[in-house]
Amino acid sequence: MPVSVLRSADRVPAVWKNGGGVTREIASWPRDAGLDGFDWRISLAEVAAGGPFSAFPGVDRVITVVDGAGMELTVDGVPRLLPERHRPFAFPGDADTDCRLLDGPVTDFNVMTRRDRVRATVRIVGAAPLPAVAAGRAVVLVVLQGRMRFGDILLGRHDAVLTRGTGVTGPASVVCEDGAGVAALVTLDDITGP
Repeated sequence: MPVSVLRSADRVPAVWKNGGGVTREIASWPRDAGLDGFDWRISLAEVAAGGPFSAFPGVDRVITVVDGAGMELTVDGVPRLLPERHRPFAFPGDADTDCRLLDGPVTDFNVMTRRDRVRATVRIVGAAPLPAVAAGRAVVLVVLQGRMRFGDILLGRHDAVLTRGTGVTGPASVVCEDGAGVAALVTLDDITGP
């Protein structure tokens, strides 16, 4: 199974236009597609101040608090508290969304997918077998806390591995290295089909 290791130290920060935070892209497809052309995009964001989210028409989002006291998202007028770390919350990227920080800055993990092209599943794991990576599927594992091992690859905080299927391959496992490892396991399935 081909594996790409995506180290946290190699990511370039991008400051938001409104100055409310910084984003570091972990992976996207197609590569270098930018915010208008991606099928899927995974990132970590450091949110320094609350405010409105940018609209992404035709995109579904999953956001997970990684650090900080959490946030309240108001999505199309409906408030939703996200005070706990490592609890994914899905919402439409084209919804009118506003963020209020509960008690200071947060870091959040974001998965965005084009609704008509890709379906994402986000699970938080301590140790788990990775799903088989068949054609049309990508799997991304991002360490949110501690250290984890994928085969002989040691992953530190915010490091990731990406596997893309070109045919049916066997499953692999990720294990916790230090007893405190927590990771986001993202499965991305192409739904355009033949």
